[in-house]
Amino acid sequence: MADGSSIIAGLYMDETYHKMYSSSSRLTDGVPEELREVIHHHWDQFSPVNPLVTHFFAVFYFFLCSASMFGNLLVMYIFIKVKSLRTPSNMFVVNLALSDFCMILTQAVPVIFNAFMQRYWAWGVFGCKLYGFLGAVFGVESILTMVIIGYDRYNVIVKGMNGTRITPMRAFILLLFIWFYAIGVSALALFNVWGGFMAEGLLLTCSYDYLSEDWNNFTYIIFTIIFLYVIPLSMVFFFYSSIVKAVWSHELALKKQAKKMNVDSLRSNTDSNAESAEIRIAKVAITNVSLWAGIWTPYTLVVLAAVLGSKSSITPLVSQLPSFIAKTASCINPLVYAVSHPKYREALMTEVPCLGIQEQGAPKKGGEDQ
Repeated sequence: MADGSSIIAGLYMDETYHKMYSSSSRLTDGVPEELREVIHHHWDQFSPVNPLVTHFFAVFYFFLCSASMFGNLLVMYIFIKVKSLRTPSNMFVVNLALSDFCMILTQAVPVIFNAFMQRYWAWGVFGCKLYGFLGAVFGVESILTMVIIGYDRYNVIVKGMNGTRITPMRAFILLLFIWFYAIGVSALALFNVWGGFMAEGLLLTCSYDYLSEDWNNFTYIIFTIIFLYVIPLSMVFFFYSSIVKAVWSHELALKKQAKKMNVDSLRSNTDSNAESAEIRIAKVAITNVSLWAGIWTPYTLVVLAAVLGSKSSITPLVSQLPSFIAKTASCINPLVYAVSHPKYREALMTEVPCLGIQEQGAPKKGGEDQ
């Protein structure tokens, strides 16, 4: 049925996902007047999107949510269960897992239900603002936690004995600070003191208001880009490039000295394994930060295009795709940061043997070395 009433009600498809709306229909048709407070007039110019697209995103979110929750819960479980892993450095990794778990729980579940309930945001004005606020808090929290993890690795590998030792109390204070910072910066937008949150893209999610042209929103968006993307990314780039440089220089120095002494290596097997573990941890961190930059950069570019360029290029899908992609960080982080960490893998072998994870150099059953 494709009469006018069905179009207003949002019935844009038949049972085979064929479009059934007229050329004059718009994405915002049928949106309740009270919801217009969080839906920018920019979206009025676009035609409705085939529901197959929104349903696809919902299914994608379901699998992403399942994988992310399992991975992050596993990290937190192993940390609580294995006493030897309760180090200051691992407090940061577990905090990242907690933040990512909260991110996917608050960002994916409402969208999954929304996509099959209604073709626009179904949780009201305050629900939109709260959704955007929670996404901002956990996103900022994860980004700043990765900066601290980068500093911690830099402190251990580059500074060595000259570095400032991070004690459990210092780690707790750092984590407390970034939680308060993330909540404080995001709360300004929640209460419209500085910035705000609006529905975006397919109108199934809410995020920073980067379409409004007033000075208040413009300065807030510029602030978030500089202090929550450019500066953190620059810091982690410095930390990990310094790590790579230090490790490479150390390896070259050892090789030169070994060559002068006519030996293959100056390290004992124990020292060699310890050094290898540090290098592997650094590689894991570098990989994660590279993935994080690749995941968040598309979203940042869309926001930049909206505030500094032409808004005509910001279509529903152009806006929504980077937003969805950014959420995949919550699934990738536990996989790269924790599961690839040698000591976490050893703990997983013992505590969750059904996963079939084998750590290089770990003993096989029966006492043989792998």
